[in-house]
Amino acid sequence: MITSQLFRIAAVALVAGIASGLLTSASAGEWRPLFDGKSLEGWAQIGSAKWAVVDGAIVGGQDGDPKRAGLLATKEQFQDFELELEFMIDEHGKYNSGVYLRNDPENAARTGYQVNIGRGVAGEYCGGIFTDAWLAKGDEHDSIRKKLDWNRLAILARGPHIEVRLNGVKVVNYTDSAPPSKFLQKGVIGFQTYGADGHAGWVKFRAVRIRELP
Repeated sequence: MITSQLFRIAAVALVAGIASGLLTSASAGEWRPLFDGKSLEGWAQIGSAKWAVVDGAIVGGQDGDPKRAGLLATKEQFQDFELELEFMIDEHGKYNSGVYLRNDPENAARTGYQVNIGRGVAGEYCGGIFTDAWLAKGDEHDSIRKKLDWNRLAILARGPHIEVRLNGVKVVNYTDSAPPSKFLQKGVIGFQTYGADGHAGWVKFRAVRIRELP
């Protein structure tokens, strides 16, 4: 009888765990680095922006020309995953960056979801989700992002559902009700750099790691 009761309790706990997403870690793949801290091995530069590794971080910018733009994209493609990284961004005007999810591997333009990295006070909401319009504004009031310092960004992308944490705070919990099919297909992860207001800005990334979800 005791064994039967324990079995029922365990079964209920299992179902509750699945329903609440508590088993994500157990069913997900192992965490692995996407950046070795020394080179751009495994990454491809798309567009006219300039990318380099400096002091253990990926540094992207326009090399003095605000008209330059582009992506640094993974050569590997991903569909459902958890991505973690640290970033630091220039504090100037509307200069912004972002993380492209499931992007076309040969396209410097955004072809899927973008998790934006920018200054909320300039209308470039950090952690917000952008396609052709803002789907979620993330750190809308720029109260969580640390200026000219390293920030931690965590992204969960599972089908049309995207969660974003900025410095440990969940700023986005969004499910797209009518996603284009291409937004859900495998694609590359891309780091964007985009000058604005006549200014060639810079963005830095480090501690980039991923684990794929079933």
